[in-house]
Amino acid sequence: MVGYDRYETPKQVRQLNALYDLCSVYTNHFLPVNKLMAKRRDGSRLKRIFDDPKTPYQRVLDSPDVSPKVKAKLRATHAALDVVKLKQQIDAAIDAIPPSKVPPLKLR
Repeated sequence: MVGYDRYETPKQVRQLNALYDLCSVYTNHFLPVNKLMAKRRDGSRLKRIFDDPKTPYQRVLDSPDVSPKVKAKLRATHAALDVVKLKQQIDAAIDAIPPSKVPPLKLR
């Protein structure tokens, strides 16, 4: 996301934390994931069985263990989100992080 530079100034850390907050929202609300449900061995072959792809947000809404109050709060948060604006904010946050002045390590 931001590369392998060394970010250590307080300003860079604040900007990275803001970026990671945006990425967390983007990932949890808009990126579906295949969840591994089971593995079955058929001789020497291993067959993996996956659930339908869903976002973590959808999985929380489908869960019976989560209270309706929390689900309502999540629905309100999700309704206020715009995926295009969120992606633009992420790109702007990446561009706003100043490059590190520490040279990268040279590997042999």
